[in-house]
This record gives sequence, structure tokens and C-alpha cells, in this order.
Amino acid sequence: MHLAHYLGLLHKAQCRLGDAFEEVGTAHRDEPDVFHSCQKLATQCRGHAERLVPFAHRYAEDAPAEPDRLHSELFTGTRTGGIGLLRDLQDLYLMAAECDISWTVVGQAAYGARDEELLAVVRACEGETANQLKWLRTRMKQAAPQALVVAD
Repeated sequence: MHLAHYLGLLHKAQCRLGDAFEEVGTAHRDEPDVFHSCQKLATQCRGHAERLVPFAHRYAEDAPAEPDRLHSELFTGTRTGGIGLLRDLQDLYLMAAECDISWTVVGQAAYGARDEELLAVVRACEGETANQLKWLRTRMKQAAPQALVVAD
């Protein structure tokens, strides 16, 4: 069963996204909304990863390296200034999008396997991940004019 592969992918992706939210929040702590929102979202991502643990045991999680590679490619260090914030938020968006589509795929597999417990976790976490994407998009829209039009 290949569900184990996607559970591993999603579990690691959620852990890496949590780490990335924390890194960005800390790096941009001069933006209070970014700092506090990123800390909250980091905790949320770690909660998602924890909720996957019973299913990782049930399906013998097979954790691929893709989330680690994506995190290391995007986060070789955070950036500074307005343009840095915008780029860091965009990197978070890409990582959250990976989680979002992985929730969709795992949800379809849970539906096919008739695993109601996994499906309930997917529904809850998928919605929270969608909200993370909305916040990131909104915050990028807010940061873009200042970062791209007004020089630092």
C-alpha cells in the first residue's frame, strides 16, 4: 500500500513547515503580526504532524526525503527587510501548498480505504492548512506594495 509513502511525506512536510514558520516569525519579529501568526501556525503544523502519528504506525509510514529537500532549498536562512519578508512568506506559501495537496491525496486514499478516523483528521487539518494559505496570501498582498514600490 502506497498510502504509507504519502503519510510519511505529509508528516515530514508538516514538521518542516512548522520549523519554517518559526524561523520566519523569529527573523521578522519586528513585524508583530508576522511573529505572532507564524508562532501560532508553527504550533498548528506540529499539531497536524502529531495527529498523523497513529496512522503512521497503522500504515507503516515510509518517510521520503522530499520535504527535507524543499525546506533546505527554500530556507538556507531567512532574509531581511521588506523584500526579504515577502520572499520568506512566498517560500512558506510553497511549503504550505505542498501540505495542502498532500492532505487532498491522503484524504482521497482514506476515503478509498474507508478509514473514517484518518478522514476526520484530514478534514480538520486540511481546513486549517487552507487557512494558512489564505493568511500567507493576504500578508503577501499587504507586504508587496511597500517591498516592491517603495525602496528600503
